[in-house]
Amino acid sequence: MAAISRPRSIFVSERGFVLVAVLWLLAALAALAAIFSAFLANSARAIAVNDNALQTEALVSAAVELTAYQLGLSGDARPARGSFHTGLNGAEMSVSFVAESARIDLNHAPKPLLAGLMSVLGATPDRANDYADRIIGWRTQAAPGNAGGEDALYRAAGLTYGPRLGPFAHVNELGLVLGLPPALVERSLPFVTVFSGLNGVDAANAPPEVIAALPGMTPLILKQFLDDRPNLGNDAQAITRALGSAGGSVSSDKSNAYRILVRLRLRNGWQTASEVVIGLAREETPYHVLAWHDGGAVGRGTER
Repeated sequence: MAAISRPRSIFVSERGFVLVAVLWLLAALAALAAIFSAFLANSARAIAVNDNALQTEALVSAAVELTAYQLGLSGDARPARGSFHTGLNGAEMSVSFVAESARIDLNHAPKPLLAGLMSVLGATPDRANDYADRIIGWRTQAAPGNAGGEDALYRAAGLTYGPRLGPFAHVNELGLVLGLPPALVERSLPFVTVFSGLNGVDAANAPPEVIAALPGMTPLILKQFLDDRPNLGNDAQAITRALGSAGGSVSSDKSNAYRILVRLRLRNGWQTASEVVIGLAREETPYHVLAWHDGGAVGRGTER
């Protein structure tokens, strides 16, 4: 019985089908390989970022410990500012610190000092006084018989919240104060604090903007004082004399709060900056953290 022959076209069709299937399989495998490669790369980056974050946290904690230890050793003679550079575990640390008394305390500064800062940062005199009133209204408990006075202003402005009627908990609360422009608040943040506990400021270490905000300050006195300040040291009487009529807002009291700026360069070249505010104590715990801000990566140097 003769064998049944299959048409050649059927064999060609089957080979074509197999070829297409193989090509699809190869394409799928290539896609899986690409996906797996991307997954590995992303995982490696995530692990590296987490590792950098863990190292940064540990090193910043060490820098804070070293600063607190250094300040604690100084006792009542502790400096209002300072800096040091050191290395730890292959990382480079650059640390600077300054007492919070160099800033204007939102919870204690009188109206003329607050208005002076607003004016220095761009507000007109009338607006500066209004802003100072609202800052004081935010932090001040309502007097008997006048309950709701400041709160009524917020309601009239259509805001869904009222003033704290108590101390500022954080400088960022300044952005909630009625009428203050966001740009003015942003410019104010480097010069204000809620941790010094002082009515005045430490003129020996305050930035020029804070010195310019002192009531009674004139452009001529400001320029002369900034020129002479490096030679005045911490002589409170000499500083007060140099400030003339603006010397009334200077405080010679020491603040127990310090702002520490820690700049790190890790072994792999990763660079970060963090800012920590601590309060010194005399109890068993030498200090406590008041605020901690990680600025994130500020660059990546050459790999070493």
